[in-house]
Amino acid sequence: MQIKILGCSGGIGGKQRTTSMLVDNDILIDAGTGVGDLSMDELLAIDHIFVTHSHLDHIAFIPLLLDTVMGIRAEPITVHANQETLDTLCHHIFNWKVWPDFNAIPNAHAPFLRYNEVKLGETIDFNGRKFTPLPANHVVSAVGYHLDSGDASLVFTGDTTVCDALWVEVNKIQNLKYLIIETAFSNAELKLAKLSKHLCPSMLVDELGKLMLDNIQKPIEIYITHLKPGEGESIMHEIAVSNLAHSIQALNQQQLFVL
Repeated sequence: MQIKILGCSGGIGGKQRTTSMLVDNDILIDAGTGVGDLSMDELLAIDHIFVTHSHLDHIAFIPLLLDTVMGIRAEPITVHANQETLDTLCHHIFNWKVWPDFNAIPNAHAPFLRYNEVKLGETIDFNGRKFTPLPANHVVSAVGYHLDSGDASLVFTGDTTVCDALWVEVNKIQNLKYLIIETAFSNAELKLAKLSKHLCPSMLVDELGKLMLDNIQKPIEIYITHLKPGEGESIMHEIAVSNLAHSIQALNQQQLFVL
């Protein structure tokens, strides 16, 4: 499995794009503004979108993607998410008021868009590429995802704050290679981080303290995502001086991971 980071910023401006990852050439994890940099051929190759939650920076380009490729593709695109997120997309985005209901176009029996509910701990397997929803704790119902090729695994937390249940599942992954975890705010914004259910560096330190490395076969690499524009350097500095016993770097657009 190859994972390409299309966007990983907490906002836009200049070359910054919001959250989206391309797995091989046919699967997206979230569909933020980074999807807009794909070519038409790359857009046409996407068959599945796994969504962490319903916030706009993670779903913004699902409607535009569908509008661009439908009628050219022979098969529908499937959006995978928990039921609460699917309900939000159905009722508030694809409702004919904000955007057409592609789940009913051209007809309900053969739509351009299909929904598939994911549930925590239940793995979806695409010929050995395994996607498993993980617990997350955000202001709306949310999940993270565990990607497993068999040889190695990547965990993407999505947007989350303190979440003990997440680490219970992560600590079961013996072939964990990469952890992508959010840290959206600086320590000076602790109250805002708690209110919006994101992490700041001091909270990140506490969360990573729950990571048990005894069962993991090799050292893991940790990457920070969802940094707010203009605050990335200060947030990463606060993380760097926290004396964490891990390799921690800021996630970058166009970065590649191979599992």
